[in-house]
Amino acid sequence: MSVELLENERLDELHRNGYFIIQNPQTFCFGMDAVLLSGFARVKPKETVLDLGCGNGIIPILLEAKTQGEHFTGLEIQPESADMARRSVLYNHLEDKISIEIGNIRDASSQFGASSFHVITTNPPYMTGQHGLTNPNEAKAIARHEILCTLEDIIRESAKLLKPQGRFYMVHRPFRLAEIMALMHKYGLEPKRMQLVYPFVDKEPNMVLLEGLRGGNPRVTVEKPLIVYKKPGVYTDEIYDIYGY
Repeated sequence: MSVELLENERLDELHRNGYFIIQNPQTFCFGMDAVLLSGFARVKPKETVLDLGCGNGIIPILLEAKTQGEHFTGLEIQPESADMARRSVLYNHLEDKISIEIGNIRDASSQFGASSFHVITTNPPYMTGQHGLTNPNEAKAIARHEILCTLEDIIRESAKLLKPQGRFYMVHRPFRLAEIMALMHKYGLEPKRMQLVYPFVDKEPNMVLLEGLRGGNPRVTVEKPLIVYKKPGVYTDEIYDIYGY
């Protein structure tokens, strides 16, 4: 299908099912965190998935390629990003499997209805207003800082949106892990699985992958660390496998 690329946009190969994605470096491009989340999340056949803050649609597209889920929905508040995601869906002929909706995460349960999804994924803004420098580019600032929604908004709405025993998957930064765990427990998304991501084997972790279960019992499994680089510029075998190279 012929899909128009707008100014500053490019078409990048995803190395999965022959899929491509439209990106605009002037606004925001997906990072490794989104790819790692797509490898950590588990989606079973016939399950429905909602990605909160889908950006250019990277996580729904990767999950469609990697899993047997029935349908994938992306929710995005920025119309330009949602339009980019929709055009990527059309380019890959996935309009029957992936829907992109515009809306605010704070109101997601009203938009879609309670207990609507088996799985929720999210790669949310990592920084609060007090952490880091707010990017002067509005699209990048919204993606990186809690400007339009907070961590509590995301976890609260996810708990409402998930079916009983539904699963919640998030990638975040380890420095907020205590806050994340407390909020998940508060809203009944019991932490079940966690994996820390390290840039190098001798460095501190800079990402954490989490799975929560709506209505689950208190018991969390900590998976073996995920190391990104063997040496500068060379990924570990696990990272190559997740990327599909």
